[in-house]
Amino acid sequence: MFIVSFPYALRQGGYWTLLAIPMVAVICTHTSKIIVKCLYEEDSCGNQIRVRNSYADIAERVWGAKFGRRLLIFAQVIELSMTCILYILVSGELLHGCFRSRDVSLATWTILSTVPLLPCVFLRSIRCVSNLSFWCTVTHMIINAIIIVYCLTQVSHWHWDQMPVKINIWEFPISLGIVVFSYTSQIFAPTLEGSMKNPKRFTQMLYWTHIAAAIFKSVFAYVCFLTWGRETMEVITNNLTQPGFKITIDLILVLKALLSFPLPYFSTVEIIEQECFNLKNRFSSFSGDQHALKPWTVVLRFFLVIGIMLLAVFLPHFSILMGLVGSFTGTMLSFVWPCYFYLRIHGSKLLWYDKLVNWIVIVLGVAIGGIGMYYSGIALHHAMDHQSRATTFNSTLMGVE
Repeated sequence: MFIVSFPYALRQGGYWTLLAIPMVAVICTHTSKIIVKCLYEEDSCGNQIRVRNSYADIAERVWGAKFGRRLLIFAQVIELSMTCILYILVSGELLHGCFRSRDVSLATWTILSTVPLLPCVFLRSIRCVSNLSFWCTVTHMIINAIIIVYCLTQVSHWHWDQMPVKINIWEFPISLGIVVFSYTSQIFAPTLEGSMKNPKRFTQMLYWTHIAAAIFKSVFAYVCFLTWGRETMEVITNNLTQPGFKITIDLILVLKALLSFPLPYFSTVEIIEQECFNLKNRFSSFSGDQHALKPWTVVLRFFLVIGIMLLAVFLPHFSILMGLVGSFTGTMLSFVWPCYFYLRIHGSKLLWYDKLVNWIVIVLGVAIGGIGMYYSGIALHHAMDHQSRATTFNSTLMGVE
């Protein structure tokens, strides 16, 4: 879903954002690869043996079960849950924008957009999630193809001279944040590698997918920005002026958001069920094989969907709060912790330049996370201050009446 904001990121960061897209892809390829390497240890014969199964197992190896494992699980659940809430929020807002003339509130559209997601309660394996993700990719390609074709029809009106060259220190961190969080897939790396028919091809898969993503994101962002120039909006579909055309694109985006939901949701469910079963045996009824869900498992999953929906509906300023929390959990999970864990587990076997690369990524991750938290904190403060003033103003009016 971040792809529709990439042209806006170029409006804020210009050519520096265009440079950041492949650079962040390289870093995220590296951190995903080393997270998987942390799952393996060498045996006495020098063979690589998979001795860990998850990100949490890696944290336990470095920080211990009491602190490390729990911290990692907490960060993962927060990050994945916020992603799920984001997809529901986006769906509700798009539907509300499409049918604004109808007397239906945003909260109602958000609730209605959750209804098609209830069957996710019965997901049993990563293979089912993969099938849904495939159709998510299909809808993604349809949206992008339509927008790019439209942009190419406007080539005679492209704004070649409006691409920013200088860095705006107040705006570039926002565009950099959009780029960084569009690549964060390290949470899924251990599960995906362990589910592959040939895990040895995992690194090859990482290279090709990140190369393809970097090329497409760069081309899409550049073409769309040239089409609308400084008028580029935060979500590029809002620049489409033809009502019927815009509604069609927005509805396809809703479908893409709903099809994007199962992956983070299934990952959240998997973490909660496995960790509850491992840590507390009395929750064994939550654990079942992928072909037979236990009743308590269905109940747990159902209430998780409902809880995510309620947070999307009632939590004020969630998008800003998500940016604040996500700046910490996202950069830690995707940049800082993978490199730190790798240095702790395999550092004794690394050459000096390998260690230097990982320390550079750690410093970048801390810097990006700190900047993101700072700007999100300021935005949250302003939003709460604005809400407080509005409430005071309304109370004063009621008193006068």
